[in-house]
Parts: sequence; structure tokens; C-alpha cells
Amino acid sequence: MSQPSSQRIIHVELVEKNVVRRSPEVEHERAVALFDLLEENRFQLVEQPEQGPFRLYLAIEDNRLIFDVRGDDDVELSKVTLPLTPFRTIVRDYFLICDSYYKAIRTASPSQIEAIDMGRRGVHNEGSELLRERLAGRIELDMQTARRLFTLICVLHIRG
Repeated sequence: MSQPSSQRIIHVELVEKNVVRRSPEVEHERAVALFDLLEENRFQLVEQPEQGPFRLYLAIEDNRLIFDVRGDDDVELSKVTLPLTPFRTIVRDYFLICDSYYKAIRTASPSQIEAIDMGRRGVHNEGSELLRERLAGRIELDMQTARRLFTLICVLHIRG
């Protein structure tokens, strides 16, 4: 089933107060998530189903995750704010397993790498589902869009 072309994100920006130097692995994950997100996504404001396409500005402010949703003309349509507390444990777990994965790539056997990667994907899926649950009733998105946004939320958590 084809989605209307308006029910999508056409621009994503991570709004960060400080310039953060990230590892090459994190920069790669950020770039891939942004590219894949813009290539294919499903994103819709529940209370404004006729709106879209969207420009999305993601930020973390005062222990809150901010989804600043704007129209293609950059006029604000909605600002969805979520508390960060429910995400803290899963983001921390995701960082730990990613660290193990990147270390394993250098020294572990293929079967060990595969096992860690399966765990990494599982934690990533868990974070993506949590994001969809927390946005329910305000923003509808498919699982692939949630996965890519969860990656970007993790990137925003890196303080340098």
C-alpha cells in the first residue's frame, strides 16, 4: 500500500547547543540514519493528517526530547516534547552493546560478532518500539522510521 507523499519527512536536523566531536563509527551511523530516513519514511501528525511533508528538528533540552515538526515552508506545526527518563536505560544499553560490537569487529570471530550484532539489533528495536509508544496519539511512524530516529536520538545523547 502506497503512502501519500505528504506523510513523510523531507528534512531532519539535529539541534545541538555544543559542537561535539564524535567517533568515526558514530558519525557513520548518524550519516546512514539521516540518508536512509530521508530516502524512505512514514511520518504523520495525528491531529493534523492533512499536513506534510515535514521538516523535523530534533533536540534535547532540559532532560526532554523535542520533536519540532514544521511544514515544508518551515512554519511550526507541532512541538512534541517527551521526557528522556524512559529512554535513559535503553540508550545506555545501546551504547554499551555498540561499544562491544566495535571492539569485537577488530578481534572477535565472525560468530561472536554476529551474536553481539543480534543483541545490538534487539536493543535498537526495543528503543524504536519505545519511541513509537511514547509518540502514539501525536505522531504516527512506521518501524523503520522509528529505528532511524532512535539512532539519531542516541547521537544526540553523546556529550563529547
